[in-house]
Amino acid sequence: MKLYGYFRSSTSFRARIALNVKGLAYDQVALHLRKGEQRAADYLAINPQGLVPALEVEGPEGKTLITQSLAIVEYLDEVHPEPPLLPADRLGRARVRAIAYAIACDVHPLNNLRVLTYLTKTLGRPPEAQGEWFRHWVAVEFAALEQRLAAEPETGRYCHGDAVTLADVCLVPQVINGRRFDCDMAPYPTIRRIFEACMDIPAFVEAAPQNQPDAE
Repeated sequence: MKLYGYFRSSTSFRARIALNVKGLAYDQVALHLRKGEQRAADYLAINPQGLVPALEVEGPEGKTLITQSLAIVEYLDEVHPEPPLLPADRLGRARVRAIAYAIACDVHPLNNLRVLTYLTKTLGRPPEAQGEWFRHWVAVEFAALEQRLAAEPETGRYCHGDAVTLADVCLVPQVINGRRFDCDMAPYPTIRRIFEACMDIPAFVEAAPQNQPDAE
């Protein structure tokens, strides 16, 4: 398998975690997002959206490119079911997906590089506006997520029970991204506890941005 990504991309981080949790070997192709390498013609030819990550896999009819991090993670979970990243029961799967989507759909799209760049370069906001914007939306979602994780009995060592799931795969990169923008994590003790538990797992540590070949 071949993973197109960027060391600092939280979505690429999700894919790396899933691959590592599954114990799968993969090659990395680094695309420097700040240099615009994701918009190069050869990459757009295989992924017109020009985003990372993208996972190239061998299928029955040859190589196939899977885009979007959550689609990649669920594909890996179907093809390589052990250890599972989704619970066996329907309600458990729904809860895990709800937590993962709250991060992947409600926080990340507002805070990714394209949006932050548009905020300053196109709308003319000062550079410090990026941090203010980022911290605002993280606080909005993390306040709700903390309340849920702290109150619901399904929360265990990790977001759902005592096994890593898709929810943790999404949570950890968002917390690490938040550190870059000085997000105050003090109001979220449950999130911090889960994050620390995940970072005791080699698969998460090895997937971290600073441990990638293209890390700066």
